[in-house]
Amino acid sequence: MSIRLSFVLLAALSAAAHGQTPLPPDIHPVTLSRLPPPTAENLDEEGQRYLAERTDFTPRPGPPHVTIYAPRDRYLGIPSGEGSPVGARFFQLAVLVAAREIDQQYEWSAHEPAGLRQGLEQSVVDVVKYDRDVAGLAEKDAAFITFGRTLLRENAVSSELWQSMVDHFGYQQTVQLMTIMGDYIRVGIMLNAVDQHLPPDREALLPPLER
Repeated sequence: MSIRLSFVLLAALSAAAHGQTPLPPDIHPVTLSRLPPPTAENLDEEGQRYLAERTDFTPRPGPPHVTIYAPRDRYLGIPSGEGSPVGARFFQLAVLVAAREIDQQYEWSAHEPAGLRQGLEQSVVDVVKYDRDVAGLAEKDAAFITFGRTLLRENAVSSELWQSMVDHFGYQQTVQLMTIMGDYIRVGIMLNAVDQHLPPDREALLPPLER
């Protein structure tokens, strides 16, 4: 019996013992995704150097074991948003808008609590989470959520919606907010592709939507 098969069987038995749904057979029990922990043999020279420098790196679920294969994303972590030019609150809101549009449970379950810690109101989070109308939100929040939804669903925005963003955020922060969404869309689709599961101690906070 191979070591990998033994891991999968042990994970399945453990899940059954704790009343959890067994993992699909192609999910690695350490990363909880379709990708195994990264090894030097599977990386280019830059990736090998980065892995060797990360003496504190421990294989576990989440973006690092995925993004190490993508050179531009190797240093992307799960930041608080503090120090972001758009502010921590809007940084987290941008991540949540992106995660909701691609139904990315891992990103959402990390960033909803982070957003609440950075001042996002649960009422604002719930508008994004449940795809509710933005009526009643502060104008700046409503403008950005509408902009993000429209851009990611229709691949375009109207002149009026663009101007609304510029009026509320200015040109630089508008571009920065798009960059944040783009970063998390890029990583999120990789997490979707490798079927990233949540660790057992993390609650799934993003409900499915009928679209």
